[in-house]
Amino acid sequence: MAAVPDRGYVTIDTEECKGCGLCLEACPPRCLEFEPELNAYGVRPARYLGRGCTGCGICFYACPEPGAITVYRVAPPPKSAGTATGEASHAPAL
Repeated sequence: MAAVPDRGYVTIDTEECKGCGLCLEACPPRCLEFEPELNAYGVRPARYLGRGCTGCGICFYACPEPGAITVYRVAPPPKSAGTATGEASHAPAL
């Protein structure tokens, strides 16, 4: 099975994160975890694992702290306009 490329990525402001874990619980692909170190406020902020993000934004909506999480969606690769014979590729007709 081929690896599916990430469709997004997340940045987390560690000074804004309260360490509540709501984003970790809400993330469908489970691409967030807690930092091993405490931040300046004495909490373990969330961090992005660097892979697996779908860009859905559920972590952003679950976060109670405005500005702590930013979700970026990666633009999909451009689709081919046609094949070498000039025909567009479509699914077979039923």
